[in-house]
Amino acid sequence: MDVTVTKADGRYEARVDDRPAGLMDYRDENRLMVITHTEVAPEFEGHGVGGALVRTALDEWRKEGRRVLPLCPFAKAWIERHPEYADLVTGSHS
Repeated sequence: MDVTVTKADGRYEARVDDRPAGLMDYRDENRLMVITHTEVAPEFEGHGVGGALVRTALDEWRKEGRRVLPLCPFAKAWIERHPEYADLVTGSHS
């Protein structure tokens, strides 16, 4: 399954075969990226859409030197399963 992720204002959006597949909302709080919600359409659950959303955002934010606060349970669990992203995470608002 080929997932395409694009950035929109305050969210990342995922598409599969040009169909909406999921989204991840965030807030930029003075360079602290607060992940507030991740949602995947039921027909795409379990196919890596949520992971593609989180990974794309984290890769971009790493390049920009930003920190991350994952309030969304999915994003938090995904990061815990991928320790190579743990250095981006902060425990609270700074």
